[in-house]
Amino acid sequence: MEQIAGWISALDTFLWGPPLLILLVGCHIFLTFYLKFIQRYVFLGIKLSVRNDSRADGDISQFGALAIALAATIGTGNIIGVGTAIVCGGPGAVFWCWLCGVFGIATKYAEGVLAVKYRIIDSDGMIRGGPMYAIERGMKCKWLAVVFSVFTLLACCGIGSMTQSNAVAETIQKTFSAPMWTTGAAEALLILLVVVGGLKFISKVCGALVPAMAILYVLGCFAIIGRNASTVLPALRLILTEAFSMKAVEGGFLGVAMLTAIRYGVARGLFSNESGMGSAPLIAASAKTANPVRQALISSTGTFWDTVCICALTGISLVSSALTLNPEPDFSKFTAPELAFNAFERIPYAGKYILTVCLAIFAYTTILGWFCYGRQAIHYLGGKKMFQVFRATYIPLVFLGAVVSLRTVWNISDIANGLMVIPNVVCMLWLCRVVKSETAKYLWTGRIDEPDPECIRTNQEGKTIDPDRMDS
Repeated sequence: MEQIAGWISALDTFLWGPPLLILLVGCHIFLTFYLKFIQRYVFLGIKLSVRNDSRADGDISQFGALAIALAATIGTGNIIGVGTAIVCGGPGAVFWCWLCGVFGIATKYAEGVLAVKYRIIDSDGMIRGGPMYAIERGMKCKWLAVVFSVFTLLACCGIGSMTQSNAVAETIQKTFSAPMWTTGAAEALLILLVVVGGLKFISKVCGALVPAMAILYVLGCFAIIGRNASTVLPALRLILTEAFSMKAVEGGFLGVAMLTAIRYGVARGLFSNESGMGSAPLIAASAKTANPVRQALISSTGTFWDTVCICALTGISLVSSALTLNPEPDFSKFTAPELAFNAFERIPYAGKYILTVCLAIFAYTTILGWFCYGRQAIHYLGGKKMFQVFRATYIPLVFLGAVVSLRTVWNISDIANGLMVIPNVVCMLWLCRVVKSETAKYLWTGRIDEPDPECIRTNQEGKTIDPDRMDS
């Protein structure tokens, strides 16, 4: 097992080398300028997210789609993921994680446009969409669409289920001394009780849990920052200086510290907001929306909430709390859960319980969100029969994740994330003119509420949408 873990770690390091970082960050930056800083419309997207369009067709509401996407992104990546970035890449990784989110808004927007533009109605009457359909129908490259779908299923095993349950089991063990296997079994049962209800029921559960837990977590971070008032500015200064540090690490070349911070900051940023992975479009395609641009703006707000806001608050809370214990801490000596507990223990009496509850609920909704992503991928690959197999397999993975090595699980997740990025980014760059054309048609001309008659593309059987049906 140690040898296998070593191979996985080596593959993770290779995959997340300069080529993939350049591809992902380059896509973020290119789309930002190509779409004329689409980030400036993020508050319009927030406004649209709470305003349904009764004329639109789709399986779930716009807010329901956003809730599932946020459920999949606001999770352990915001807490343990940021802690892992600090432990492995130093405090400077927080800055690169945040910057990845700022520029990633443009990529999340482009993904959303293509997902709705190329979505279809399947033979079972359900809407199917996501990067695989954009790759097949826009790029005319079926084999690459299949590859993306396979990578999505791999990611469901890592970021979607095992990582989440592992982090929760470890946290509950630390707080309540409960065996990790019992937590894993409880999580698996609770997931089963929801997924059997179908897509609409999952969206209702996520829509109820995610906002409540996000507010509780943000209030907790503000309480920590308030308690750490004397170390907040030193923490910000340390984050910025370490982000651009040119010092050597363990006798290596100059600048290794900065490259390490970038590597872990971008990787953890992607783990947190998933911009560039093509995951959120898998559910954005099912939303009731008048045109592709409208839902894409709503989808892009997920990155704003997740990374620009929540991950930034987490990073400041963790670093400032470490500085209260030691003015010159060695972050590599910590573990990610230790950093999180040190921070929330700054809140008298209730701190560790707030962390445990938030982490448990976030992880639970993330597992639900990734189930929806896997659902789209498996339907693309094999249809309804394979979906039944996927659902039966996904639940045991939740239990398995609670009892295996955390570092190995994180490495598997990083690998799966990176593999999803490659075909998805290639698709966005290939079809960037389509994204710009749709944006010019509906956004830049002030026609954001105008219906697009081609927004729903029917299949050969001409199926129509019944908005009240349940998923298969």
